[in-house]
Amino acid sequence: MTRGLPGAAIALLMASVCCSAPRPDATYHPVVPAPAYATGTGPLVCFDEAHHNFHRLYGLFGAFGELVRADGFRLEASRERLAHGPPATCRVMVIANAQPDDRDMSEQPYPTPPAFDGTEIRALHDWVRHGGRLLLIADHMPFAGAAAPLAAAFGCRFLDGFAVANFTSEDEARAAFLRPSLLTAAAGTVHPHAVTRGRSQADAVTQVATFSGQAFRCGPEAQPLLTLPLDYVSLMPEKAWQFTMETPRVPVGGWMQGAALDFGSGRVAVFGEAGMFSAQITDDGRPMGFNAPGAEQNARYVLNLLEWLAAP
Repeated sequence: MTRGLPGAAIALLMASVCCSAPRPDATYHPVVPAPAYATGTGPLVCFDEAHHNFHRLYGLFGAFGELVRADGFRLEASRERLAHGPPATCRVMVIANAQPDDRDMSEQPYPTPPAFDGTEIRALHDWVRHGGRLLLIADHMPFAGAAAPLAAAFGCRFLDGFAVANFTSEDEARAAFLRPSLLTAAAGTVHPHAVTRGRSQADAVTQVATFSGQAFRCGPEAQPLLTLPLDYVSLMPEKAWQFTMETPRVPVGGWMQGAALDFGSGRVAVFGEAGMFSAQITDDGRPMGFNAPGAEQNARYVLNLLEWLAAP
C-alpha cells in the first residue's frame, strides 16, 4: 500500500467527481441489426430490484433493458427476495449494484454490510449449480462489499474500493477518475472467450470501456474476461468517495473486472463495473456507458455475454 493524494489534489478530485449524480441518457437508443431471437421470444432475463439496487430497469439501466429487448430476450424486474432462488421461469438472473439499504453510499457503515442474507446466498448457489445462469455486477465501494459474500460463494474475492490508474499529480488524479479505462484485446486486457467472439465475426469485440469500479480475484476455475492494466491501484477509503491524505492504495494490476465460469450445470459471469452496461450522463454532462467515446463495442459485448449465459 502507498499513501494517498496531497490535500490539494483531494479537493480537486472531490469537486470534479464525487458528487456527480448520473441520469439515464434518454437520447441513446440501441440498434441490433441481427437479433438473436425474434422479438419477445427469447429466454427470460430477470433483473433484481429487491435489494435496494442502485441500478434499476426504469432508471439508470434503461439502456440495458432496451438493448436486451432489442436482441429478442424477454425481460422483467424481480422484486422478491431470493430465499428460494429466482423465479422458475428465469433463464438468466441479473443482479446489479445491490445495497444493504437505501442510505447514500457515503453513509454506509464500514466494512460494508452484505446485501444478501445466508439463505439467499445458498439458494442462488444451488440454483446456479443445478443449471441457473447468473450475471453478478458489483461496482466500486460500497457495492463490492455489499455483494462480496455472494461472490465468495462462487469463488471470487471482491475488493471494496475504487480501481483507477495510479497517479502522482492533480492532473493525473483528475484523469484517473474522469477518463474511462479502455481495455483491449491488443493489450491483453480483453481476453479470448465466447463472449468476445460472439455468434459471428461481425459480433467480435476487441475493446471495452469501463468506468472506475472495483478489482477482484477468482479461483482457477474462472476464466478472465476483462483484466486491469498493470499500473492500476485500488483506493481503499472507509467511506465511499471520501479520500484523504492517508487513503491507502492496493496494487491491482492484472486483477479482474470481468470473469466467467461454469458452475455445476450452470454459468456465472461476474463484473466489477456497472456503467459499462448502460448509457448515462453525469451531472457535469459527461457520457458514461454505451454512449461514451471508446465504448462503441460495449453494447455488442453485453449482448454476447447474455447470449453466452442463456445458451443451452
